[in-house]
Amino acid sequence: MDKIVKKQQLIGIIVSDKMQKTVVVKVDMRKRHPKYHKAYTVSKKFKAHVETGEYKVGDKVVIESIRPISKDKRFKVISKI
Repeated sequence: MDKIVKKQQLIGIIVSDKMQKTVVVKVDMRKRHPKYHKAYTVSKKFKAHVETGEYKVGDKVVIESIRPISKDKRFKVISKI
C-alpha cells in the first residue's frame, strides 16, 4: 500500500534571486513564549527551486517541501501570491 505524504507548504517573501534556478525565501513564523506567553516573530530562510526566472526579489510566494535537490535545497516555489 502506498504511503500518503502530506507536503509542507509555507508562505514567504523572496530575498535573493541571484542564483540560477534557486531563490532564497524568508518565512516569518509567530511563536508564543512558553512561560511569559508573549508572541514574537521568528524568521528563517529557505532555498527553493524554480525552473524559470519569473520570480523577483520582494515577491510573496508559496513554497512546498520536496525531495532534496542539493545540500540545502528542499523546497520548490509553487505559486506567486
